[in-house]
Amino acid sequence: MARFSGLMPFQMFGAWTTGGGRRLGVAVAVTLGFAILARLIRGVNVTGAVAGALVSFVLYLSVGAGAFVALVSVFVLASLTTRLGYAQKERDGTAEKKEGRSGSQVLANLGVAAVAALLYASTVDAIFIVAMAAALGEAAADTVSSEFGQARSHKALLITTWEEVPAGTDGGISAAGTIAGMVAATMVGGVCVAVGLLNWRGFWISTTAAIFGMLVDSFLGASLERRGVLKNDAVNFLSTVVAAGVAVLFSKLFR
Repeated sequence: MARFSGLMPFQMFGAWTTGGGRRLGVAVAVTLGFAILARLIRGVNVTGAVAGALVSFVLYLSVGAGAFVALVSVFVLASLTTRLGYAQKERDGTAEKKEGRSGSQVLANLGVAAVAALLYASTVDAIFIVAMAAALGEAAADTVSSEFGQARSHKALLITTWEEVPAGTDGGISAAGTIAGMVAATMVGGVCVAVGLLNWRGFWISTTAAIFGMLVDSFLGASLERRGVLKNDAVNFLSTVVAAGVAVLFSKLFR
């Protein structure tokens, strides 16, 4: 399923094997640099920087530089669209906090990708690379669809009933936001292909799973989050779980 151009498969804690010390050092340096930069541009707050550092460290050490590049692509897409139309979002009351996303938000969106990376490290089964890519793609798709949709319109449609609701309403979707989310998932999948993590079959599986997860996020938002049954972090986490799970299922079905 995957092709690992220049990436060495490591067993759990395998970074301590031959050459692992250097890999560990690079992972620490890259992680710290990324976390500091993310904090400086206010993409995350202090707890978000710590959580982001943990995720990036796990991805780099478990899978390699390609996984880190894929993570950066998610961060770039999320940051750009969060800033898009920010003044309007502030007026509508839907803008992300200026200090950036918190640790709980980061882990809700990226924790599943980190777990998939650890599973790959312990099994060297490429199916978990596809799951990781799907989880990252869903995280990007969900954020981009929401932020882009809110920047383009004051209105949205509730995914469960199709009634018109204010932009930013849990479970509200728009054509512009949905298309933007699909593009974001496709871009993350494309990055994974470009860095050698996925072949084209893996690309289509992970991208399809990510888009499906994005829609599940909206459905959970409309059906459970609006009623107070789930909070936003739980919805985001479950949606990445669904994306990763669908990727694993499709990988087994379409070998």
